[in-house]
Amino acid sequence: MGKRGGFPGGMGGFGGMNINNLMKEAKKMQADLEKSQAELATKEFEATAGGGAISVKVSGEKIIKEIEIKKDVVDPDDVEMLQDLILTCVNEALRKVDSAQAMEMGKYNIPGIM
Repeated sequence: MGKRGGFPGGMGGFGGMNINNLMKEAKKMQADLEKSQAELATKEFEATAGGGAISVKVSGEKIIKEIEIKKDVVDPDDVEMLQDLILTCVNEALRKVDSAQAMEMGKYNIPGIM
């Protein structure tokens, strides 16, 4: 009498992996992912603009930690330039965080996520 229903080859239908091993791997991957995210959150990313006239530090959680502006770049008659430098610098620091996050998440080959 033939088998009815079930997975081809018994419980090994997932490329030879049984459900328990699959669940263990998923839990391990989740723990590794959470650890990577926690480590990334503690890092700081720095960007400069205007030849070092503006410097910004951002946490891995995208929180601005510090903005430094050299006195010689502050010109009351050209506030727009200072604003542009600050925007450029902050956006570059945030791009660095995004890039680091993408590299960290790229380690995990999760279909539908990346």
